[in-house]
Amino acid sequence: MGETRTQFVTAPDGARIAVHRLGEGRPVLMLHGLFSSAETNWIRYGHAALLVEAGFAAIMPDWRVHGESDAPTDPAAYSPGVLVRDARHIVSALGLAEFDLVGFSLGARTALSAVVEGLAPRRLVLGGMGIEGLSNWDSRAAFFVDMIDRFDTIGRGDPAYFARSFLKTSGIDRTAARLLLTRGVEGIDLADLAKLTMPTLVLIGEEDRDNGSPEELTAALPDARMEEVPGTHMGCVTKPQLGRAIRDFLLER
Repeated sequence: MGETRTQFVTAPDGARIAVHRLGEGRPVLMLHGLFSSAETNWIRYGHAALLVEAGFAAIMPDWRVHGESDAPTDPAAYSPGVLVRDARHIVSALGLAEFDLVGFSLGARTALSAVVEGLAPRRLVLGGMGIEGLSNWDSRAAFFVDMIDRFDTIGRGDPAYFARSFLKTSGIDRTAARLLLTRGVEGIDLADLAKLTMPTLVLIGEEDRDNGSPEELTAALPDARMEEVPGTHMGCVTKPQLGRAIRDFLLER
């Protein structure tokens, strides 16, 4: 299987994006969730290794602000769609002509937008996402912005306590995170979902409706099915069933 290798891709605006790779098979671009990283989402709990064993190469960037990537605090480094531009630049820089695309939560939202903007993966996995996570992002982002603004006063029992703890554990720069949330994430026109014509798996935890209805998202896509795995929004990432579901879907012909 080999060791995870890391290279840095420089975005057009100068931000250095860490891209981790495990395996040598067919490429799978894997996009992690908000306040997470490639290590937390894909490597730590064995999902990337499972794909490598099945003949894939897991290509796992850390978003700007996250993991080993740069976290610029200049507002100029953030404008709507910056993560989509980063994802497309990574595909171009690495010369990925044929690949599958997997995203979780913010990564799923970004994967979807990247396909709308022209990426053409063979198969697409949207994890931890429902229809409201696409159409009502401002409300979701406001929760996290409020958490950042109240960071030092949030105690146990506060609805934002878990998110605060996760952000603190991740070691993410709060100024950069706030800029990304308020300036860098684009709106999504639900009419554009018709452009996602490749086979798509909507993958969701049984207890996860943090981003709204996965059933409605599945129904809005031209060629999609939904699968549930054990766990909450964050908890399902720790379950082996998540990696197995991704692997089995990508192995289908």
